[in-house]
Amino acid sequence: MPVVSRTLRAILPALVLFAMLAGAADAGPSFRELGDYKDEPLPKPACPEPKTCQAIGHVTGYQVEMGKHKNPYTINHRGKIVAFTIKLSKPNKSQIAFFTNLFGGRPTVRLSVLKKPKNDVRHHTDLRLGAQSEVFELPDYLGSTPSFALSTALVVPANSTIALTVPTWAPAFATNAGKDRAWRSSRLKGDCGGTTQRAQQSPGTISYYDCFYRRPQLLYTATFLRDPKTTKKG
Repeated sequence: MPVVSRTLRAILPALVLFAMLAGAADAGPSFRELGDYKDEPLPKPACPEPKTCQAIGHVTGYQVEMGKHKNPYTINHRGKIVAFTIKLSKPNKSQIAFFTNLFGGRPTVRLSVLKKPKNDVRHHTDLRLGAQSEVFELPDYLGSTPSFALSTALVVPANSTIALTVPTWAPAFATNAGKDRAWRSSRLKGDCGGTTQRAQQSPGTISYYDCFYRRPQLLYTATFLRDPKTTKKG
């Protein structure tokens, strides 16, 4: 799996390619790191403190509030996701064994592109899975903040949300980041704190994101490249 120390280095070839394709009419696409704010840096993850050590598992989720920033992972323009960064705690051996046994595997993550379906269901936060990255293994990166370049960029339609999918478990979680933090998960109502497999991993499927959590925060950012503006109508 391609790993880079800084996201910008990972996407530099993509930026050059996009600029070439855009031509003289456009200097190239704008890019930004979703979820990365100078005034709201990612907080410290929970582990290994025994009283607060938690991990997310068997779920897809996305942050809806980070301080004054609302819906930080929702994108209004078309483009592509080319990389992501995840902040990982370093559980001790007994904590790793516990999470591995509970969720049935080594820690792994992938990125997902979610969008409201045409036939929206009232009184539910229902989202369709449009695209998903490959699965990234995390054991070698616990206790660090690695950036991963995607082998294939994820196409992002306008008004999409970039979520973190955890097929097994991942210690990318702050348990008490503040009352101005909130996130949603793909768990069913009544199972918001459960461990059953609810990760959304079949493209085209629709899941309810009705479980809402106040104070915790998911610890990831995603590198978004906006499509160049066209200047000539076909």
